[in-house]
Amino acid sequence: MYAVEAMNLTKRFGDFTAVDGVSFQVTRGEIFAFLGPNGCGKTTTIRMLCGILAPTSGQGRVAGFDIVAESDRVKGVIGYMSQRFSLYEELTARENLEFYAGVYQVPSDRRSRRISELISMVGLEGRERELVANLSGGWKQRLALACSIVHEPLVLFLDEPTAGVDPVSRRRFWDLIYSLSESGVSVFVTTHYMDEAEHAHRVSLMLDGKLIACESPEGLKATSVAGSLLEVECDPLVRALELLPGVPGVREVAMFGSLLRVLVEPDSDRAEAIRRALVDGGVAVGRIEAVAPSLEDVFISTVGAVGA
Repeated sequence: MYAVEAMNLTKRFGDFTAVDGVSFQVTRGEIFAFLGPNGCGKTTTIRMLCGILAPTSGQGRVAGFDIVAESDRVKGVIGYMSQRFSLYEELTARENLEFYAGVYQVPSDRRSRRISELISMVGLEGRERELVANLSGGWKQRLALACSIVHEPLVLFLDEPTAGVDPVSRRRFWDLIYSLSESGVSVFVTTHYMDEAEHAHRVSLMLDGKLIACESPEGLKATSVAGSLLEVECDPLVRALELLPGVPGVREVAMFGSLLRVLVEPDSDRAEAIRRALVDGGVAVGRIEAVAPSLEDVFISTVGAVGA
């Protein structure tokens, strides 16, 4: 039995199709990432799987329960952490945990021990009596995660859980996700951070409501970039962006921080042609070297292929 299964899941709002025939499976203990730009259908998919939003067509099952016919059963076996911080800021960290333990009907003889376990797990010792309003964004995020798993769910849905959080807190948050996965919890996480998706066991790419690829990060990088990737150090970048698409063999050009990533035809050495074209166009060129693709390169390449 899959932890999560979607079969041609579709959601329409009037004439607008937010999710278009999406199908996938998530196994027990798997970290499954939905990667895509804002508005591509990630949150709508999660809300359908959580039994919050009824699909227009298609089917879904979570922990073996039908997301429409057994939506109440689904809600009892999942944890859900939304984009919007939903804890009570006028309560302390412990009081929030106590409240959610009551909402999720954690047995009274188990409740105190479970709350202590979570406080230790997310590193809130010494802060559990602080008002949530006084906690930093990173601490609030960890507390929200603790509240979402107080009832020990089988499947955890995280919707953009680290949006607006500093890199150190994001790293610590992912350490917690790993520990949950190792304990057998299936974690379904949506994100638009490419580097975060690298930490998942599998990544699905969404665009305009459709699932356009689904594979491990390594698998995506090995199969989705049709060509060789060069990293180019040059100045000015804008002028280089204008010149490079006209170089024979160049397929795609994209900015990557202060550098350019250039996708060229496979099995071809285009570095010298690229250097010559840039220099002739008045661009100062530093290094040009072959690099392994990132998920950002994969996404750009895959989106480009879909739109072609």
